[in-house]
Amino acid sequence: MTGVPASAAGGSSQASAAQPAAAPVSQAPQPAPTEAPVQEPPTVGPVSVSAVAEVAASASAAGPQEAARPPRGAKLAAAAVNQASVWNIANFLTMLRLLLVPGFVALMLANGGYDPAWRSFAWAAFAIAMITDLFDGHLARTYDLVTDFGKIADPIADKAIMGAALICLSWLGDLPWWVTIVILGRELGITLLRFLVIRYGVIPASRGGKLKTLTQGIAVGMYVLALTGWLATLRFWVMGAAVVLTVATGFDYVRQAIVLRRQGIAERRAASEETRA
Repeated sequence: MTGVPASAAGGSSQASAAQPAAAPVSQAPQPAPTEAPVQEPPTVGPVSVSAVAEVAASASAAGPQEAARPPRGAKLAAAAVNQASVWNIANFLTMLRLLLVPGFVALMLANGGYDPAWRSFAWAAFAIAMITDLFDGHLARTYDLVTDFGKIADPIADKAIMGAALICLSWLGDLPWWVTIVILGRELGITLLRFLVIRYGVIPASRGGKLKTLTQGIAVGMYVLALTGWLATLRFWVMGAAVVLTVATGFDYVRQAIVLRRQGIAERRAASEETRA
């Protein structure tokens, strides 16, 4: 009775026989190191392709705009070019006009200020200055030579040569002081007015203003020369026309400045209301 039951013996024998057979099953087959990554498709592959397609489509849609956008440093390079363009023919004429001012005064007051020969030389300097005033602005606008230096120096040179001539003529007694005060007061006042309303816009030069400048130049030039007879009478009437144009255009510039300021204030209010809305 000490024997083992057949069922027990069979179970143990089957278990012992099954153990060697189950051992290979429990061991997972090791995949080949090079074949598995190649055969398995990447799960993020389609997403990456679609993302790339979307990026390409957006880039092609915004292509012209992106191409038009200047690269980094382009503005600095453009500023450097503009800074280098200060040395151009228009600014050279403006600086020449500035240098002519002390030379004109010296010629005008030479030998007591009443020598016809020296007055003729002074007239030549004044005429050159007025001619360069006509050409430097035209050259700057035509050939895109407008610079910050020119914007500041050109009106200063204009007022300097005209003011020097008027003051010298009044100092020598050839021109009443009230004429000099009216003309210079108008010129300085309009220049100051332009700066006051520049944040609202620029007051353009009118035809009346250009005619005023031309008439002033002719009248002052005739007074610089030692004229006598009917030419001396003619210069009196030309100077009278210059004074009338000076005052009339001055009031016109004041009107333009008021209108420009009102328009600028109205536009700012409309923009602020749109922002609030």
